[in-house]
Amino acid sequence: MDKIGPVMSARDEEGGFVYALETTAEHSNALGLVHGGVITSLLDQAIALVAWVAADRAPCVTVQLDTRFVSAAKPGARLDARATVRETSGSMMFLDAEVLDGARVIALATAVMKISRKVT
Repeated sequence: MDKIGPVMSARDEEGGFVYALETTAEHSNALGLVHGGVITSLLDQAIALVAWVAADRAPCVTVQLDTRFVSAAKPGARLDARATVRETSGSMMFLDAEVLDGARVIALATAVMKISRKVT
């Protein structure tokens, strides 16, 4: 994320986490829009951090990440990402996430995360 970020984090009014990225021209694709890979990386980071907290700080790895792009973002936009845990089953966690530019939805995602137990 150092190549994309810094990614800022804060708590929202409901106590959930919000992760934000101030985009620049370096985040743009050939069309002059924020590259989909940047948006997907922000989603994956937000999902991984929310999963990590929900798993009592156990490492979590992405098994599947499905992203749906709803709208485009222009460089200079502040993109906010939020993720929520939908369900946990054994060592698997299922999450939903979104990226917003203000009130406008840019992307939606669903993810499956594997909770990794430390090997000793």
